[in-house]
Amino acid sequence: MMRFKPSLLTLALIAAGASMHSYAADEAATDKTAKTAKDENIEVIQVTGIRRSLQESQSLKMSSSSIVEAISAEDIGKLPDVSIAESLARLPGVSAQRLDGRANVISIRGMGPDFTTATLNGREQASVNDNRSVEFDQYPSELLNRVVVYKTPDASVMAQAIGGTVDMQTISPLAHGEQTIAVSLRGEMNDLGSLNSGSSDTGYRGSISYIDQFADDTIGIAIGYARMMSPNQEERWQAWGYPDLYKHIDNGQEFYNANADYNGVPGEAAGFKGLGGAKPFVRSSELERDGVLAVFEYAPNTTFHSTLDIYYSKFTDDQRLRGIEIPGAWGTNGGLVSPTVSDGLMTAGAINGAEVVIRNDVNKRDADSLSIGWNNKFNINDNWNVEADISMSRANRTDIGMESYSGTGRGTGVGAVDDLGFAYNGKGGYVFDHNLDYSDKNLIKLGDPLGWGSPLGANTQDGFINKPEIEDELKSFRLSAEYVLDGGAVRSVEFGVNRTNRDKTKLDKGYYLTLKGYDGSANYTMAVPDQYLLAPTSLDFFGMGNVLSYDSLAFYNDGNYTETDVADVDLSRATNSWAVQEKVTTGYVMANLESEVFGIPLTGNAGLQAVHTDQSSDGTVATVENGLVVLTPRTAGDSYVEWLPSVNLSFEVADSQVVRLAAARTLTRSRMDKMNANLNYTYSANPSGGMVNWSGNAGNPELRPWLARQYDLSYENYFSDQGYFSVAVFYKDLENFVYDQHTDFDFSTLFPQGPTDNPIGDVTQPQNGEGGYVQGVEASVSVDFGMFADVLSGFGTVISGSYNDSEVKETPTSNPTTLPGLSEKTLNATIYYENSGFEARISSRYRSDFLGEVTKISLQRENVNIKAETVVDAQIGYDFSESGIESLYGLSVQFQVNNLTNEPFTSYTSDDQRLVRDYQNYGRNFMLGANYKF
Repeated sequence: MMRFKPSLLTLALIAAGASMHSYAADEAATDKTAKTAKDENIEVIQVTGIRRSLQESQSLKMSSSSIVEAISAEDIGKLPDVSIAESLARLPGVSAQRLDGRANVISIRGMGPDFTTATLNGREQASVNDNRSVEFDQYPSELLNRVVVYKTPDASVMAQAIGGTVDMQTISPLAHGEQTIAVSLRGEMNDLGSLNSGSSDTGYRGSISYIDQFADDTIGIAIGYARMMSPNQEERWQAWGYPDLYKHIDNGQEFYNANADYNGVPGEAAGFKGLGGAKPFVRSSELERDGVLAVFEYAPNTTFHSTLDIYYSKFTDDQRLRGIEIPGAWGTNGGLVSPTVSDGLMTAGAINGAEVVIRNDVNKRDADSLSIGWNNKFNINDNWNVEADISMSRANRTDIGMESYSGTGRGTGVGAVDDLGFAYNGKGGYVFDHNLDYSDKNLIKLGDPLGWGSPLGANTQDGFINKPEIEDELKSFRLSAEYVLDGGAVRSVEFGVNRTNRDKTKLDKGYYLTLKGYDGSANYTMAVPDQYLLAPTSLDFFGMGNVLSYDSLAFYNDGNYTETDVADVDLSRATNSWAVQEKVTTGYVMANLESEVFGIPLTGNAGLQAVHTDQSSDGTVATVENGLVVLTPRTAGDSYVEWLPSVNLSFEVADSQVVRLAAARTLTRSRMDKMNANLNYTYSANPSGGMVNWSGNAGNPELRPWLARQYDLSYENYFSDQGYFSVAVFYKDLENFVYDQHTDFDFSTLFPQGPTDNPIGDVTQPQNGEGGYVQGVEASVSVDFGMFADVLSGFGTVISGSYNDSEVKETPTSNPTTLPGLSEKTLNATIYYENSGFEARISSRYRSDFLGEVTKISLQRENVNIKAETVVDAQIGYDFSESGIESLYGLSVQFQVNNLTNEPFTSYTSDDQRLVRDYQNYGRNFMLGANYKF
């Protein structure tokens, strides 16, 4: 029978780069290929740099039983990009969303981060965020050997998802086969400079890895450490919103605001929108991360193989933000005057009597992740193989989001005011001109300038602090077996069981801050003590000059504020904390296929999963009585079984040409922050107008997973060891989708009812609604131009693109909604040159507009429209191993520029892209460094 046979170079790359874990079908293929390479005594082929990465990635794609994309390290501790997410975003059908200038989370085939599962060596990972999606900047790229994106699942995949599964893989020291020590160090600088006092615009990244084998190559170890201290700067324009305006006249003065009435007199609809308010600021961050990896491998003979891997990461993001809040049409000032209007938007004018808030804020995140896995394989005889795997993944996060306010007085109508002119800058923000000196410590004082809260009396919210904490722990045990048949179309049969227990909790605390010296007087303010004062911060990027700057966190830590717990008076805050538990038992059986159909070689698999889930949540029922929040504990949950069939077929229709067909029913578990048992409600003994006695908002501990039937077809043509073309189409039939819906809730399950009460109330909570579809086409090509002419040797390109379309409905009669994370179009391109030690490349990634998740007030999350962007990175380098200088063998140097064209991140509030919510300018990051391997 004709077999799809990789070239000798391909075999060598797979043998050299084999990781210790991958999905079962692919691991078998890799082990078999590596054995073939060894049996054929293939000589060591020195392929380095980007070409090595591309060739090994192509080999993985070619030999997989599923439809996959892959990224491989160019060398030990050297993935192609500075972060995993940035590398992933260059793959066909994969796109990334930036956070603070760095790629943070990904979408696969138009499905957002909620529909993507991340694993480390095949094991699902706990997450530091409020949901399940992994933030990839937690994982140092220097400690990973390769990353594989599985777009189609098989029955042996325990951590499957509708979008896809991202498996981060560490190196196998025994497969590596030689002693290696690798060291890297890079300096880093941001070209915006230090925007905030006390911040730095320089940083560094460093790593060291050690790989070795002992006891006649039966014991292998790999140990790695990576440290990063990365600066990040940002100039951000942020708008409150753009309300419809009304024209008013007061004492002959015409002005505009968002109120339909002014002093009881109706206004006239202006017919255009205007700036409701703004919160521009500059941010300076220091991102510090330490990562440690240890792999211990033991293979005393051909029948037993044991691997223990440990990964730990500690992550700190320290941000200082300083800026001004400027009320516009939503303010209590004199309104907007002298309007210049263009296409329904007020693009220039002035704010009369503006009262502003100077902000000195701090965001700080401390997070750590620990993952431990122990895998044991037993080859009992020629027919039976058994595997046992036990693992634990844990993640913890503590945030501080602090706001400190200052201005010209306490409350509105008290302090000095300003007349501010403003004009649209054409990029999505506005440029202001001003008269007051906002850096004057004798003018700008601590207090509550706009009367935002009254925890200790009127106008006493002098600041605010959020302190959310997340703990996530995931434990798994898997036992599986494979029986190899002696002949026939079924090569082997796998079966097994996996048990996963997951516990995730969120404790969300928030406090109003009032100056400890507050004496109860209406006009009390406090000058910033000299020991906390810093050099003024420039806000020239939008015309507001310098503002008063001080170390607000030190001021807070020294006990200068009185804290009032928001949960005592705010229902929504009282129900922000929760705990969710899941116990998932999965049984599976899968047949691995190898046959011919009409003379065409066929390989693949067909299988079935039975997934039993027992989920529950501990939460709180909250209401307000006599002005105080009253809490009642609540526990609720559900259990269910889902059946998930899958099939993957590969046909070698011609030499090095493959057609793949796949079909599966897939499952993605609902967001954990939606599965909480919290409920806040109000009760009315005598509701009017036919209203119910009970109403409120709640989570849903009985929420079922998203489910989809998906179908895939791809064609792959491997025309050289470093060249291929592929095109794929897919269709995902979404059986359901999760929406917030009004539902009937039986309050008699919580409280005794009065004789005239109707216990059925109206509660808004997430529910499994109608589904829809996602469909798309993607194509990619990788070409080494040296195959066409010797003069082009070393030049090459990798290009990919995708088109996605979706329609999702809440109910059969509702209008289609936008699918979060879906960009209709994505395009990635890399052009490179690598020859005689010299290397250079430039990469670009484009994604069209999409609905993305961002942070809003009190560190909560919301979806907003995000504008299309094109991010360009470039790098050049030289490997002295090619220089002929023996003393420099193993040394390479590299210079990189991230965000070469300084592409901003822009979100907007409607179809009119001038109505910008956020315009974030990150600048360029420059890195210069060296790698040494010996």
